[in-house]
Amino acid sequence: MTKLDDINARILRVLTQNGRISNLDLAEKVGLSASACLRRVQELERSGVIKGYRAVIDATKVGIGFVAYVTVGLNSHTKAAQEAFERAISRASEVRECHNVTGTVEYLLRVEARDLSHYKHWHTEILGVLPQVQAITTFVVMDSPKDDRS
Repeated sequence: MTKLDDINARILRVLTQNGRISNLDLAEKVGLSASACLRRVQELERSGVIKGYRAVIDATKVGIGFVAYVTVGLNSHTKAAQEAFERAISRASEVRECHNVTGTVEYLLRVEARDLSHYKHWHTEILGVLPQVQAITTFVVMDSPKDDRS
């Protein structure tokens, strides 16, 4: 396991904000030489602390105009029911995140769609017909004043 000392924590914080920063600029921001910084980043990657790098997409520019968080309660609390639900959800391109949670429901989904009509179709014709689903509650995102993913 890689030691997460203060310098590694600073490296991760900077990379979270800008994954495309040059090693030279990163080294300067965290107070290391370029070679020492590169070694640390490579170790963080090798050990799996850094799992990858991603592009942050402006959803509206690719036609996503509707975002919702959806809670899903299952009608059966078996491992088989959960696995079947997770397989079905993994095929749904509208579902950007799926979390198995504690509480009164089993899942919390982040769903992105073109518009309300597209979401309604997905909700009714895809999610709503899954045999494991007992309850669905939708929370429409009106604004995101803080979103560390962007």
